[in-house]
Amino acid sequence: MKTKVSVTFMLAGILFAACLILSNILAIKIMMIGPWSAPAGVLIFPLAYIINDVIAEVWGYQKARLIIWAGFGVNILAALFFTLAIAAPSAPFWEGQDAFATTLGNAPRIVAASMAAYLVGSFLNAYVMSRFKIMSKGKNFSLRAIVSTLAGEGADSLIFITVAFAGIFPLQVMLTMILTQALIKTVYEILVLPLTILIVNKVKKIEGIDTFDYNVSYNPFSLKQV
Repeated sequence: MKTKVSVTFMLAGILFAACLILSNILAIKIMMIGPWSAPAGVLIFPLAYIINDVIAEVWGYQKARLIIWAGFGVNILAALFFTLAIAAPSAPFWEGQDAFATTLGNAPRIVAASMAAYLVGSFLNAYVMSRFKIMSKGKNFSLRAIVSTLAGEGADSLIFITVAFAGIFPLQVMLTMILTQALIKTVYEILVLPLTILIVNKVKKIEGIDTFDYNVSYNPFSLKQV
């Protein structure tokens, strides 16, 4: 296994972090998709899971773990600076403070829900991809990608909606949001699967690797193993 970070891996990590930050900002809006309601973050968040699939498939669980924690750190940093910017005195001629604070000033509960859901969902997605790859001897990538997305996105949606909105929205509305999010994200994964397969094959060719996670610790906190 390569120990150096390649340009391709670095770019995948940057795109992953960008998707997370954008999805958290978009999640402020609750949009309607036909008769169903869902946070607008579902428009971009599935891309993070697709990138997670690519990283776990090509570079393995250890590199996926590194990127997941890096994404977590970037989001904490973003939340910190959003808070500082909101708290900073506004120029007397600027009238956008309320809108700015509403958009970027997530309540601590929303931040906690987002971070908890992200960590559990992302690690579950990478774990399923890695273990399933060993079990299938590297075959059936399409099935592995869909199953890992169902597991990761399902857990993510369940945790985020429950922690963020319990006691605020009726139970029926919350259940609808959980199912809608999970369904949209999974359908998204299926629709772009041909592109994901193309990217995975191309990256494997460029990197010259196809990692199998034999003798790898799946402990999310084993950061020494990268």
